[in-house]
Amino acid sequence: MPSFNQSIFHPAVFFLTGIPGFETYHAWISIPFCCLYAVAITGNGMILFVIITEPSLHEPMYYFLSMLSCTDLGLCLSTVVTILGIFWFNAREISFDACVGQMFFIHGFTFMESSVLLAMAFDRFIAICNPLRYATILTNSRIIKVGFAVVIRGTTALVPLLLLLKRLSFCRSHVLHHSYCFYPDYLYYHVMKLSCTDTRINSAVGLTALITTAGVDSVFIILSYVLIIKTVLSIASSKDRKKTFNTCISHIGAVAVFYIPLISLSFVHRFGKQAPPYVHTMIANAYLLIPPVMNPIIYSVKTKQIRRAVLKVLHPSAAKN
Repeated sequence: MPSFNQSIFHPAVFFLTGIPGFETYHAWISIPFCCLYAVAITGNGMILFVIITEPSLHEPMYYFLSMLSCTDLGLCLSTVVTILGIFWFNAREISFDACVGQMFFIHGFTFMESSVLLAMAFDRFIAICNPLRYATILTNSRIIKVGFAVVIRGTTALVPLLLLLKRLSFCRSHVLHHSYCFYPDYLYYHVMKLSCTDTRINSAVGLTALITTAGVDSVFIILSYVLIIKTVLSIASSKDRKKTFNTCISHIGAVAVFYIPLISLSFVHRFGKQAPPYVHTMIANAYLLIPPVMNPIIYSVKTKQIRRAVLKVLHPSAAKN
C-alpha cells in the first residue's frame, strides 16, 4: 500500500478510484464501458467521415455537427486510458503533470462542446428566423472563424485555472474521487481532506470559468429557442410549424444529453456529500460518456440526411431505396 501520510508540495502521483465497493467486479463492469467507448468512437468517427466525404452535407449545420463530433471524440480519448486501465489492470497511479494534463483536455473539450452547442443554436435561429440571409451570414469563412473561436475560448478559460493548481500544497491522502482527474474533485479533496493551502482563489476562478462558458452558453441557447418558438408559432399552417420545429429536435436532444449530466454532477458534488461514493463515480462517468454515445445516435435517427449518408456507407443498396 502507498504511504499517504506525507506533506508534499507537488506529489509524484495521485491515485484514481474505480467504482467504490465494486472493485472485485471491475473486469465485468469494463464490458459495458468498452461497448460505450466503441459506440462513441465509432459513431462520431462515422459522422465525421460522412460529412467529409458527402458533398450534400457540406453545409453550415453539418460543419457544426462535425465540430461536435470532434469534441465528443476528444472527451472519449481523454479518459479511455485511465478508466479502462483501472478496470483491467488496477492501474490507479497518475503523475501530477499527467493529472493536470488530463484535466486540461477534459474541461477544455467540455467548454468547447458547450460553445459548439451555442453555435448550433445560432445556426437554427438564423435558419428559422432569417432564412433568406442564412447563406450570407453563415459563410465558410465565418464558420472557420467560429471554429477557431471555440478552440481558443475553451483553452484560454482553462489556463489560469490550471496554473493556479501549481501553487497548491498537498497533505495526507492523494486519492482522488473519480476514474480520471476532474477539477471539482481535485478541489474537493484539497479543501476537505488536505487543507494545506487556501483554495478560495481556485474556487472563484473555477466558478468564473464555468459561468462564463457553459453558464453563458446555456442562457443564449435558451434565448435562441425562445425566439425560434416565437417565430414557429407565427407560422399559419400547423403542418409547416411541425416541419420547421422538427429541424431543431436533434439539437435539443444534444443540448439535453450534455447539460443534464453536467448539472447532475454539479449538484452531486455540492449537495450529495452523504451519497454513497459509487453514486459520484457513476454520475461522473455518465457525464463524460452519455454525450459522445448519444449524439451520433440522435443525429443518425432524427436527421434524414445524416441517416442516408450513414446508410450509403454501411449498406449502399439500402441507401438507394
